[in-house]
Amino acid sequence: MKGPIALVDCNNFYASCERVFEPRLQGAPVAVLSNNDGCVIARSQEVKALGIEMGTPIHHIPHEAFRAGLVLRSSNYELYGDLSARVLATLREHTPDVEPYSIDESWLGFGGFDPAGLTDYCRKMRRTVHRWTGIPVSVGIAPTRTLAKLANHYAKRHAATGGVHQLGGLDDPATRALLERTPVGDIWGIAGRIEARLAQLKIHSALDLARANPKWIRSHFSVVIERTALELAGTPCIEMLDEHESKKMIMTSRSFGRMTGDYHEIQEALRAHASRGAEKLRAQRSLTSAVMVMLKTNKHALHLRQHQDAITIALPRPTDSSFEIVRAAQQGLERIWRKGYRYQKCGAQLMDLIGRGNQQLGIFESSQSDAERQRSDKLMATLDQLNRNYGRGTVTVGMQRQEAAWQLRSNYRSNRWTTRWEELPTVKL
Repeated sequence: MKGPIALVDCNNFYASCERVFEPRLQGAPVAVLSNNDGCVIARSQEVKALGIEMGTPIHHIPHEAFRAGLVLRSSNYELYGDLSARVLATLREHTPDVEPYSIDESWLGFGGFDPAGLTDYCRKMRRTVHRWTGIPVSVGIAPTRTLAKLANHYAKRHAATGGVHQLGGLDDPATRALLERTPVGDIWGIAGRIEARLAQLKIHSALDLARANPKWIRSHFSVVIERTALELAGTPCIEMLDEHESKKMIMTSRSFGRMTGDYHEIQEALRAHASRGAEKLRAQRSLTSAVMVMLKTNKHALHLRQHQDAITIALPRPTDSSFEIVRAAQQGLERIWRKGYRYQKCGAQLMDLIGRGNQQLGIFESSQSDAERQRSDKLMATLDQLNRNYGRGTVTVGMQRQEAAWQLRSNYRSNRWTTRWEELPTVKL
């Protein structure tokens, strides 16, 4: 990305999605539960004010919270995925340079735009996103991604910004003042142990790090922290996600060698994409909670009928199993494929990623479930080892028939308002 960079972050995204079609939830405390209704994974501001922490098991939520009007919702990834795509499409109406970072965050490039007018432009963009999708967003603008992240953080917490805040380089007094007030541990990419080591070297604020000699920082830490220091000083260094940083979502897709309307060919390609995504997931030691499947025709082939669609399939529990991910991808394809169209591209996106260390045995899972998971881990490790030794694709996963056991426990799920005919909103005149 060239020119100023913006980070657009959807505010309390899952809770905001639940409010779009249920206006009565505006101002109410809304908590979204994990797959199988295990624990809290998303909170509105009102829930945070009640003191309910992320990861709180449903049976540990205090009765006082319900007396205060707490509303629970099961994960509705089909709705969240669709609204995320709509937000993304709206952002692309304002700049062609859009890079999705997660289900609720995107980087925007504003090369060729006048920096002096960007704050007003992004405020208009923010209003348009809310008007078209119902989702409130915050926008941070800066010369670098690290500064844009900080600007976004500031915009979220200060209503006077109107949801948009812009930072400059170290020559800008307002930017220097914010960096001086920001503890170095609040900077993107600075973990606890690094913060402690920086403190020993008398680097306490973001401004201290920005003014430090980059080569000296690299000699004491790493090239990653050197880049952070340079970015805080206004020098762009992060053009793409660092290979050692865990991605927040994984997308695998490719155009077909030729357009095809053959379901089995598309199924085979999607299986390969989903399997490859699962390999990447295991490589970074993450788990996914949902799989988004996309399918599109060639928009430039105007003589052919056009169709493009995407759907998000929630998984029973966070997983890195190729079998479960491929099975979810097949379920999604069955839902969006249409006979009579010649498709150009398909893909699978693994969403809502968590680290393996954050996985917990669900409230309704037994030690037997945990044993099955361990067997699956061993099988996946063997599959990855064989493919490393003998070449990718040596051992692959076949598509599997869906079983009734695939259904999730979702006692509090809202309607899938935008993707199911039978669940569309109704208006009474």
